[in-house]
Amino acid sequence: MSMLLRVYLLVLSVALLPAASATDTDDIGLTTDGQRIDALRVEATTRSPLTVVLVGGLQGDESSAAAVRSVLASYEQRRSRPWRVLAVPLANPQALPLRFPPTGVAYRDNAESQVLWRWLGTLAPDLVLIAGTDAAGLADALASQPVADMGRIPAQGWLGTLADMQAKAAGLKPSEAHTQLQHRLARTPQQLAQTLAQHYGRDFDQPWYIGAIALIARARLGDVADVQRLVEPYVDGSKDSLFRVNSLVMAGHIVFTDLARRTGDPRYVAAVRKVAQLGFDPSGQMLQFMPYHDQYSDSVFMGTAIVAQAGALTGERRYFDMADRHLRFMQQLDLRPDGLYRHQPATDAAWGRGNGFAALGLALTLSELPPDHPGYAHALQSYRALMTALLPWQNRDGLWRNVIDHPGAYPEFSATAMIGFALQRGLQRGWIRGAQWQGAVARAWTAVNARSSDEGGFVDVCESTTRMTSLDQYLKRAAILGKDPRGGAMAMLFATELIARSN
Repeated sequence: MSMLLRVYLLVLSVALLPAASATDTDDIGLTTDGQRIDALRVEATTRSPLTVVLVGGLQGDESSAAAVRSVLASYEQRRSRPWRVLAVPLANPQALPLRFPPTGVAYRDNAESQVLWRWLGTLAPDLVLIAGTDAAGLADALASQPVADMGRIPAQGWLGTLADMQAKAAGLKPSEAHTQLQHRLARTPQQLAQTLAQHYGRDFDQPWYIGAIALIARARLGDVADVQRLVEPYVDGSKDSLFRVNSLVMAGHIVFTDLARRTGDPRYVAAVRKVAQLGFDPSGQMLQFMPYHDQYSDSVFMGTAIVAQAGALTGERRYFDMADRHLRFMQQLDLRPDGLYRHQPATDAAWGRGNGFAALGLALTLSELPPDHPGYAHALQSYRALMTALLPWQNRDGLWRNVIDHPGAYPEFSATAMIGFALQRGLQRGWIRGAQWQGAVARAWTAVNARSSDEGGFVDVCESTTRMTSLDQYLKRAAILGKDPRGGAMAMLFATELIARSN
């Protein structure tokens, strides 16, 4: 049985799990002042049920919140439960002004409105019932326009009783959002990758890692000739790929590694070697670390993988030595005692994509190091340790948060795709084994697929992040809704890693 088929069977098995026997709690976001906003859920007793969401406390009123909790508790006690019911009893604890659809930067502005709106969009329920006052017009907004780029959701006021919930949910049909979600989840990795390839990996004007990863994915899909065309100026002498050298550009050279292996063209090998040589002084002695790392955990990928690839392409062991040295140097700066990576030494925040970069870098580096090299055992142990540290923080929906270990931090798209890729690579190469890892990949894939539109849009890709000085700054990094080259590249990489290795 292929790895891809096993992943699909795991996704199916997760969807068909027996109904929960008690009410479960999920964190769905943070208020303006950093309090958790929680949702409660009671599963149905039927398979593939429709979903009803109860919302209370839009004006901070505890009376509607109490009604929501009471109805959910009563519903949980019923022997027959035809719908999956989720509830946000207190959606706006501080009674701040709300606006739907939300305005401003998520989740920095109008946090309570943003949290509820995007959560409802990604959940794609079939009916939303609102207890108490709906002064901000949530019901009208949900029913009249696509929610978080997913689709419209029927919504109305509600008396706050079980009988009224049952009456309003009678004859329930799938919502427009639900139908769109099912369409997305039906896509195979091949289909999603091909869809996103229409939007991403179409140029290489700047030889950065984002474009390089999208181009590698396109090459995996068979578009090798066009990828060669796009990178040709950097190998025929028209442009200097290191004219403005930095870590982003260094990492962008991984596309040349891919093309070198596909074509055997020595010009691509020379381009990779040019970056690897930055780790050595004029006399050929190794530097303490690869330059331009700037202390970010991103450099576990950006400064390590490319020099390891140079070693594999040239057979020169000194490049493997440099990869090992740089990895250990970065770990001294950023590896926390709990196994997660701080983004940089100025704060201890385990930024989501910062850990995604570490996962990606370890997986790519380990793919290149020879097993007889002293650095291989260390890289393997580092990879396994990070995967083990990350696994408990994957949420119910398959995502990792923008700050990995901070409940309520928004679930972040790009980190999930990167960690999903790293896990899948480890399963393929035998670095990790077991149902827990296969299940984590299956859940991550479902999350990425669900949050990717056919138009190349995504839900909650963290904006570019430089040196932050506090946890709060990381928590409030903008969450992009819509098109994003970074999200596109990482989703394509993950999807193509799931495809049977035929390219």
